[in-house]
Amino acid sequence: MMDDLIRHLPSLALVYSAFFLAVASPGPSNLAVMATSMERGRRAGMTLALGVTTGSLTWGILAAIGVSAVIVAHPGALYAIKIVGGVYLLYLAWRSARSAMRVDMPPPKATVSGHRIYLRGYLMHLTNPKAILSWTAIIALGLRPETPVVVVHAIIIGCLLISLLINQGYALLFSTPSMIAGYRKIRRRAEACLAAFFTFASFKLLTAQL
Repeated sequence: MMDDLIRHLPSLALVYSAFFLAVASPGPSNLAVMATSMERGRRAGMTLALGVTTGSLTWGILAAIGVSAVIVAHPGALYAIKIVGGVYLLYLAWRSARSAMRVDMPPPKATVSGHRIYLRGYLMHLTNPKAILSWTAIIALGLRPETPVVVVHAIIIGCLLISLLINQGYALLFSTPSMIAGYRKIRRRAEACLAAFFTFASFKLLTAQL
């Protein structure tokens, strides 16, 4: 088992590097983690980040067992996921725009449960067809027909840890007092920018040729 891992270290390093860049680069999920951390605090940000990571893990497992390849091979299924993801991004854009139009700072939403925040992060990533395509590419990059099962497990677990590290790191960084104080000063502009980004991301997703 250990010999198999050592023999496949170069391909694992390539997979981890590609996944790290994909997760760390700006996108709807990590921007939502940043905004939630600054607006609602560390616990909410980390909960949302955990939902995003779980969504990524779900697609990783499906990619490893070949389900995502089946989805990609059927344009109708991928198109449906694309529509749902685009509409969900528009919903997030509307929420941010509504917050930006408020002159006063919105009161803390204490009634929003951790479960709902977690589910929001999970759905955000689960309805992103780019996540399907990315994981399909990651699995194809690291696996061959003769690849041992232990290497598949190493890819899933390693990418899970990378996703946890980056998303939770964003939540911790953007929930610091200095970040929160800065956010309060530029809240309306930040929410307006976030609304514009979600709208743009939705447009790109809905019009993209998958």
